Amino acid sequence: MNTMSPIIYWYRQDLRTEDLPGLRSAIAEGRPVIPCYILDPQSPGQWAPGGASRWWLLHSLNALQEVLSTQGGHLVLRRGEALAVLRQLISETGATAVYCSRQYEPWAVTLEEQLHESLSDQHITFKRFAGSLLFEPERIRNKSGQPFKVFTPFWRTCRAAAEPPPPQTSSAEADWFSPSPASDDISEWRLYNGTPDWAGNWLSLWQPGAAGAREKLRNFLGGAIANYDEGRNHPALACTTRLSPHLHFGEISPREVWYAARARGNADAGVSDQVDKFLSELGWREFSHHLMHHFPHIAEEPFKEQFRKFPWMGTPAALQAWQRGQTGYPIVDAGMRELWQTGFMHNRVRMVVASFLTKHLLIHWRAGANWFWDTLLDADLANNSSGWQWVAGSGADASPYFRIFNPVTQGSKFDRDGVYIRHWVPEIAALPDRYLNCPWEAPPDVLAQAGVVLGQHYPAPIVDHKAAREAALAAYGSLRNAS
Repeated sequence: MNTMSPIIYWYRQDLRTEDLPGLRSAIAEGRPVIPCYILDPQSPGQWAPGGASRWWLLHSLNALQEVLSTQGGHLVLRRGEALAVLRQLISETGATAVYCSRQYEPWAVTLEEQLHESLSDQHITFKRFAGSLLFEPERIRNKSGQPFKVFTPFWRTCRAAAEPPPPQTSSAEADWFSPSPASDDISEWRLYNGTPDWAGNWLSLWQPGAAGAREKLRNFLGGAIANYDEGRNHPALACTTRLSPHLHFGEISPREVWYAARARGNADAGVSDQVDKFLSELGWREFSHHLMHHFPHIAEEPFKEQFRKFPWMGTPAALQAWQRGQTGYPIVDAGMRELWQTGFMHNRVRMVVASFLTKHLLIHWRAGANWFWDTLLDADLANNSSGWQWVAGSGADASPYFRIFNPVTQGSKFDRDGVYIRHWVPEIAALPDRYLNCPWEAPPDVLAQAGVVLGQHYPAPIVDHKAAREAALAAYGSLRNAS
């Protein structure tokens, strides 16, 4: 038995064993390692995970536990304030070091600073490691040494920088600490209680854990990547990776995704352009975390100062109709129902529903961000905040205020055959394509033949597009006039 003092590896949003720099370094020390996950609902400023995220976390931790068990390890589960839990675990085991992966949310940064100071006072080594991003936020700067606010030059600078290091497996077999410290039973955490049972079928749709992440990546690179640039805009087509929940929970490293995609492009010149486009979408993830690191207020406040005065005028009734997929605009309702039933929404549709909420209904982007936070399996503070602000016009590199998605046009263009809408809004499935995105324009005999009574089977539009667009432009115009 190894009698050297152990190292605690504190798992956070990095629930994997491969290409994990902090764990690799802990193992390389040749000392016993204690893998630990702490459910900490008490850190000041922390955004507690929403309902969908808790479901994923439950299954992801179980998957990680299974992997560690095959290696002879055991994941220690504890609940409580992170510093107090780590101190207790140090006292129980004689550990003299805590290693972890870096996080970028404002509350997480503050916690890391507090841990470093407090544990150092106890002569406990505290080390944090990169591993969640391709490029560390503080290392990418513009020519003036300032953080970027626009994506294109940011990504150009990233691509000109040294490539991320290749993914690495553990260099040696881990010496897991034995006997393992006492652990909570994860069922006691009640991460998912099944009320309402909105996730009843999710295990047939998703496989949380590293194995599920790698399968998603293999399937994508083996097929959908060939039509990624165009296909990713069409929600009825399986042309996206659906890796976002896996990346958020750190079940696969972005470096592994990067190098697997690059290898696919190098092996087949015919898909190299598609691979570059896919990598640029990973770049948006990087950009969101870059913004969160340098402008931490974006989770709560507008990036653009003038938007603090924006005249939001939406109503609770309109918000509820949006949340339930009952706005009367089929592409919007399809997206909101897909979200509720699967924990996911296609990216093109995310932009459409966000534009509808903020610009047609004039409801604050934070209300939409909060709903996504609770219902998205890939709910990520940086991506969610910057994405909503981008659509609303208040964010960095934002969509212009006058860009107001027409939900009828969006549905007709990107769901041309109506496959997506008919799946998620079956009550209007019998309508001809011509009227599928605007059922209120269908003649009475067409509605009757399709078995649709507006206001009974499916709602009439809660707002008129033209009037809503004019109201939005007036509201946005008031900011310019006030400046």
